[in-house]
Amino acid sequence: MRRLAAKTALVTGGGQGVGRGIALALAAEGAAVVITGRTEDRLKETAQVIAERGARVHTVVGDVGERADVDRMVTETVREFGGLDVLVNNAQSSVQRRLEQTSYDDLELTYRSGPLAAFHAMQSALPHLKAGRGSVVNLGSSAAVLGEAGFAAYAMAKEAIRGLTRVAAREWGAYGIRVNVVCPAALSPAAEAYFAARPERADSVLADIPLGRMGDPETDIGRAVAALVSDDMAYLTGATLMLEGGRTLIG
Repeated sequence: MRRLAAKTALVTGGGQGVGRGIALALAAEGAAVVITGRTEDRLKETAQVIAERGARVHTVVGDVGERADVDRMVTETVREFGGLDVLVNNAQSSVQRRLEQTSYDDLELTYRSGPLAAFHAMQSALPHLKAGRGSVVNLGSSAAVLGEAGFAAYAMAKEAIRGLTRVAAREWGAYGIRVNVVCPAALSPAAEAYFAARPERADSVLADIPLGRMGDPETDIGRAVAALVSDDMAYLTGATLMLEGGRTLIG
């Protein structure tokens, strides 16, 4: 019996990168998966892979920065599969700019697509998560934990997500709902583009990772998330799981 059989998961930003890897791993453990994003072609490609592996999948095109779209994502998930057991808030717009160059628009973009999107999705999903004593996984970042230069708006948004997670874990524990954070370091398309634009950073980042490599979105990040939302980790809530090869161990 696969660990997530009879469970339904909603993964925002599930068409590519880390979100895609998480969706694939949840499906491999038996979950019915709903993936959302703004680009229909990417969602369809990922959905095809999931379906070919024998899992149930549904796609919803939408922008997590819009509350109406978030509510629709949750509504369609429940309508398609009859409930919602796992919510993964992965979608996040990123801005790489130094603090003195960061604008209000940068902050508004990262907050609307990150902590506000997670907040809206969690509120919308709560009645359904209560029914099944579900689990929420929010995506943080080692760049925020380390206070990495050049990530002012992004780091602010990601640390806001961690604060939201801890409050929800304390308040929603009474409902049997677990809420945790995962901070991944994975070779996603966004990471590849970042390193392509700054090749000197690639060697520097790898040198800071004791395991000597970036994670794989499915096998390193996705499978860990699948374990986290399963009954194997039923006593863990309010935690930050650093899936970054040990990078934050180095000061």
